Amino acid sequence: MSPHIRRLREKVGHDLLVLPSVCVLPIDPNGRLLLVEAIDTGQWQTIGGAIEPDESPREAGLREALEEAGVVVELGRLVDAVGGRGFEITYPNGDVVSYVSCVFEATVISGEPNPDGDETSAVAWWAFDDLERAPVSAFTRVLFGTLPLRELLVPQVT
Repeated sequence: MSPHIRRLREKVGHDLLVLPSVCVLPIDPNGRLLLVEAIDTGQWQTIGGAIEPDESPREAGLREALEEAGVVVELGRLVDAVGGRGFEITYPNGDVVSYVSCVFEATVISGEPNPDGDETSAVAWWAFDDLERAPVSAFTRVLFGTLPLRELLVPQVT
């Protein structure tokens, strides 16, 4: 938990916080998506997290990719900005958050994907056809339902 959110939690306890966040979708040349496995839930999820004070969404995306997956990414286009129903999370400690997330395409430009051992326990590339059966978090499942994943991950025949 960042110092900023810790200070907010001291004032509001576990009550709902609406937070700006970022989601990074690193896609490899084979059309696979890089996901991380969360230590606290054991479920797979996209790379991302809350945007810190004075940090742009792009800066947050770069930071989160390096922190959670050990990779340096080049952020591509903004795919979507999502939030609302389905983007609320209740953490194991009882904290409730509703994220409004900027979603970016990305390409890994250096580093080997590795978990950080703090937030993430594994990092892996997932093919589009495997995502439907992937043991992802409810939040990630809702996110996948809002994004044009097929267009992002499966080469389009023209």
